[in-house]
Amino acid sequence: MLDRLRRLLQRPRPASAARSYDAAGGGRRWGAGQAMTAPNTAALAARGPILARARYQVANNGYAAAGVESIASALTGATGIRPQSAHPDPAARSAINASFTAWAEDVTGDDRTNLAAFQAAVARALPRDGEAFILLRARQGEGLRLQLLEPDQVDPTLHRDLGGGARIVAGIEFDGEGRRVAYHVFEDPLDQPFAAQLTPRRLPAADVLHVFRPVFPGQVRGLSWLAPILLRLSEHDAAEDALLVRLKTEAMFAGFIFEQGPGAGSFDGAETDGIMDTGLEPGTLQVLRPGQDIKFPTPPAGSGTAGEFLKAQLRGIAAGLGVTYEGLTADLSSVNYSSIRAGLIDFRRRMEAVQDQILIPQLLRPIWRRWLTLEVLEGREPAPGFEADPRPWLAAAFIRPGWPWVDPEKEIRAEAAAVEAGFKSRREVVAGRGRDLDQLDAEISADGPSPVAKPQEAAA
Repeated sequence: MLDRLRRLLQRPRPASAARSYDAAGGGRRWGAGQAMTAPNTAALAARGPILARARYQVANNGYAAAGVESIASALTGATGIRPQSAHPDPAARSAINASFTAWAEDVTGDDRTNLAAFQAAVARALPRDGEAFILLRARQGEGLRLQLLEPDQVDPTLHRDLGGGARIVAGIEFDGEGRRVAYHVFEDPLDQPFAAQLTPRRLPAADVLHVFRPVFPGQVRGLSWLAPILLRLSEHDAAEDALLVRLKTEAMFAGFIFEQGPGAGSFDGAETDGIMDTGLEPGTLQVLRPGQDIKFPTPPAGSGTAGEFLKAQLRGIAAGLGVTYEGLTADLSSVNYSSIRAGLIDFRRRMEAVQDQILIPQLLRPIWRRWLTLEVLEGREPAPGFEADPRPWLAAAFIRPGWPWVDPEKEIRAEAAAVEAGFKSRREVVAGRGRDLDQLDAEISADGPSPVAKPQEAAA
């Protein structure tokens, strides 16, 4: 049976077989078709121009800026994703959480940036730059400190074969088994006026976090999420400018005077090369001499479909970036409760995937583990048995920020019914609102009995 299958696979295929898929065909319709046969090579060659253009669009194009902010705010909210200890001992869990909360108030050492703000900076860099590099610094007596690097501080031009399968690709060093072992990092961003170090330093991979969305196997560097829409953004901007110029031209009301005799009649103005320059003010009643005539041109009117076409382009831009049209444009003129809720569900699902697949494993879990390890090793956090088995101490849950509700009353009733029917737990519902169940229960207990009587109690 296997031999027969092998012979069938090796049998020469007829020329028409390749054309069974239109996408693999040729001819006039595919004459201008483009293809990507080496994604890694293409990504490394394209990341520089794409990064520069994406940053320009975000800085100058309101829609690009709004799209990036929509993604960043959805990923981190106001409070960011909050790590919480999952140690089995409640007392140890409470002590760790209290220490982490205090540390998270200043994660960079400049008394200006807490963990939520740092996450927001990373969340902006992801769609704009396609990647973010974070340097983990350990300061004696202060514990862990975080430093966000510019993408090009990891030398994108450094490529080297180290032998034995080891290599450096775009500033990232791999061993013979393809594992990241080091990053080659410039001390300062290259556009700084006093950037002194021109040779990158080799930093161990354990001290650098590389946060990016891998799109294909073996991808080394991240690509801006704006890459699929950069050309459309630029052309949409140009189209809006052209439409604005046309509208301004249409608004310029001009008249042409045809003079059949000498002089300019009763019009006042300066004469240049025999042509009188004059004008009409609002409310003017002008008397023309016999033989004089005045004509008003009719400029071509703007197309009635231009606005709809530009809207269609914005919908394509929103789809390419992965945000809702309403989030990109703040245009709520065509939505109702059902349509906006359906759009938000899909958008939130995408953002939750980024949170669970990128931000938590690539950023927050390594930060949590490095912070707690340093706290234990420097004696600030007592952890009996940590050296023998650190897993209970390093275990953590990550509380994502809650989503604002479109209709709070309906959503609360639905969640309460799901808990009552056993389809959800209270912990799941509370976590969905960005809260920790233990902390919520402690706050409710501290509040005491509710001063508001229930309706049935009032009736009694």
